[in-house]
Amino acid sequence: MDISLAGRTAVITGSSKGIGLGIALRFAQSGADVAIVARGRDALTQAEKQIREAGGRRVVGAVADVARAGDIQRAYDEIMSKLGRIDIVVNNAGTSRAGPFEGLTDEIMQQDLDQKFFAALRLTRLVWEQMKARHWGRIINVLNIGAKAPRGGSAPTTISRAAGMALTKVLGGGCAAQHSGQRIAGRNHRSGSARAGGKARRRSGRRLSRPFCQRHPARPCRRSLPIWPACWRRTPARTSPAPQSMWMAGARRSFDSHTGCFPERGARATFHPRIS
Repeated sequence: MDISLAGRTAVITGSSKGIGLGIALRFAQSGADVAIVARGRDALTQAEKQIREAGGRRVVGAVADVARAGDIQRAYDEIMSKLGRIDIVVNNAGTSRAGPFEGLTDEIMQQDLDQKFFAALRLTRLVWEQMKARHWGRIINVLNIGAKAPRGGSAPTTISRAAGMALTKVLGGGCAAQHSGQRIAGRNHRSGSARAGGKARRRSGRRLSRPFCQRHPARPCRRSLPIWPACWRRTPARTSPAPQSMWMAGARRSFDSHTGCFPERGARATFHPRIS
């Protein structure tokens, strides 16, 4: 799919390598002016050269440590003086840090929040008013899957990313209320082990999320789930007031004409009692 970003200016933090550099390259290939922000001058210079070769019209590299408020302000002023406007912000800076709770000191937690959460908050605050004035803007916060489903021993990163997810939702709700034309998005990236685990769960029939059915708003949509909740027809009635779980080891493979799905053998199902 071809997307034109001609006439737009994008700022990507943590973009001298990795995911940030990949985003900057794609934006440049789509015709956007690109500003990249990172701490290392050598890596930043190399990334600028790569982006120019990819077809970027104008490329600006700003050396800054986004964990410091003063550096963010300085990078913002430099980008505005050279490019004149900012239409898209990708808050990508941050490395993964994980360890046992016993080793989570105030200093470690504050450093992680400064690099991930406060960096996104401060840069978004700087560009917010100009996006509102033009009735167009995009804020993209790169998170990880631990923001929604943290595991044990994953602090401080998952705590900071969860705060980033809350910020994303707050900004999105504010835009919707004001009809300002701004768009806010949060993107989760997963490691190879997380992707492998997800495939294993899908193969075993366990659901990863619960999208909701348009016909029954209070119930998950069966079309996207490989399980068979008991609150729909052709399933055994339950009388317990609380949801219960069981293994459908011998589930009938009867076709349901309404949803067009079969119950899977061995799938884990959460049964919700029918309320009449």
